[in-house]
Amino acid sequence: MKWTRRDALKGLGGIPILGAVWWAGAANTVSKKKERSAILEQLNIQPSLPEAVPGIGGDPVRVGIIGFGIRGQQLCRALGFATKKWKEDMKLAAEENPKHSALKDFMAQEKLNIKLTGVCDIFDYRANLALDSFTTDDNKIKRYRTHQEMIRSGEVDAVVIATPDHWHAPMAIDALENNIHVYIEKPMTHTVEETYRLRDAARKSKAVLQVGHQHRQTLSFQTAKDILNKGTLGHVSLIQTNTNRNDDNGAWMYHIHEDASPQTIDWDMFLGSAPKVPFNKNHFFRWRKWWAYGSGLSGDLLSHDYDRLNCVLEMGIPDSVMTSGGIYTHNDGRNVPDVLQVNMEFPNYSTGSSQKEGKEKGMTFVYSATLGNGFNRPTILMGHDGTMELGNRLTVWPDGRSTRYADMIEEGKMSPNVPIYQYNPGANSPDAVASATSQYFADKGLMWTYINGARVDSTFLHMREWLSAAKNGGKLSCGIDEGFEEAISSHMAGLSYKLGRRIEWDREKEILKPIEGIDFDQALLANTTAENVPKFLEMQQMQMDKIEG
Repeated sequence: MKWTRRDALKGLGGIPILGAVWWAGAANTVSKKKERSAILEQLNIQPSLPEAVPGIGGDPVRVGIIGFGIRGQQLCRALGFATKKWKEDMKLAAEENPKHSALKDFMAQEKLNIKLTGVCDIFDYRANLALDSFTTDDNKIKRYRTHQEMIRSGEVDAVVIATPDHWHAPMAIDALENNIHVYIEKPMTHTVEETYRLRDAARKSKAVLQVGHQHRQTLSFQTAKDILNKGTLGHVSLIQTNTNRNDDNGAWMYHIHEDASPQTIDWDMFLGSAPKVPFNKNHFFRWRKWWAYGSGLSGDLLSHDYDRLNCVLEMGIPDSVMTSGGIYTHNDGRNVPDVLQVNMEFPNYSTGSSQKEGKEKGMTFVYSATLGNGFNRPTILMGHDGTMELGNRLTVWPDGRSTRYADMIEEGKMSPNVPIYQYNPGANSPDAVASATSQYFADKGLMWTYINGARVDSTFLHMREWLSAAKNGGKLSCGIDEGFEEAISSHMAGLSYKLGRRIEWDREKEILKPIEGIDFDQALLANTTAENVPKFLEMQQMQMDKIEG
């Protein structure tokens, strides 16, 4: 019987075995079962559980939340604090769809030894929502008007930063300089210069910093690392990873709250270092659409895809980056692109080879994104001996021209159309998601993982690791060094788009290779479209020359 790739996946995906490993070539014969056992033994791939972390004992860790918008509320739930409104909404969702288990999962989540002591948000509605939901007779939540006030209050040991991108580094640096532990959302920084200052602050501080790339807790990514290290794919020369979205929420057209006004929002505080413009609800709620506050696809979504592959391959910062794209779907006043194509080059990288020494070296990482189409394009790692599809589960196919598997392919024990390995730790777990955007993150392994067949929030595991390190010390899976690599790589992609040219990394000096007449941060922050950046910088330089003259 000849299997197609689609048939193989369909057959494998329906096997009701929790945490199972399958080889699709197995059939109900003694000889085939022996072949299966021999191949799995030869591959020797070990499904990987998250590493155990020391408990968070002693006095509770006092935590403050800076930014209580969409992501801030999600992070609070990972810490064990859900708003009353969210609980009511999830209860109704479960009544309508029995597979909707968000509330059940939240209630079953392990309780962390923390005390939520304060919230800092510049929108009165959000701050009051936190106060109303989390204040109890035993714990009065305090609202802070500024992050400085919270950090210096003496009432927090750690802060969670879930603000617009342009506030990430200033808040994190201030906290670390005051020895307050930091959990910071991606991208870690908004400019190149901030990336170095934040790294310096983290290295000098007694506090610890964790970057919010929660996929580093996902089992499939840890298992993928074992597969790569054992040479299962051979030399990987190409990676393709993608963003596919086609709805308003996925394009950052977030809801504008009816209570928003200059009286309920501290507009000057929101702007911070950004250009001074009049109060604008669109900018406040949909800030990801402008370079002044956000980082577009390169900082918001490429950063996730880069880091989830970096945690598997450990390839580090690319030698060079070329980017193209534009605003082709959402012509609504935004100036960040909604289509982006990024090529990251790693000419000296190798995952090892089954061929003669010196024949294979180098890899291209391709990121392809559109906010105008939702067709699901998976993440693919392409090696000489095999191909891996990687998300919340992973599948490996042998390559028809493989050196390592040549004999088995010739003997009919393997076929390029049939997976030799599939890992699906949640095969028997219903995964109900609330929106197309949630499905996008779920497919990439960014929402949950599985432990002994039970679904666990990856963000919970990531924050638990951070809190354990804050209490007990120990290595973080996404600390300042990993965050530095993510931030620089994302900025290289943004700069290449803005300037329309290749951006190169000097590995020895640990700097972006200078381009005469270009200030990288000015280019990165320029609140204009790509084709206008060179002209913008030229005019800016002329103004400076005139002032100096």
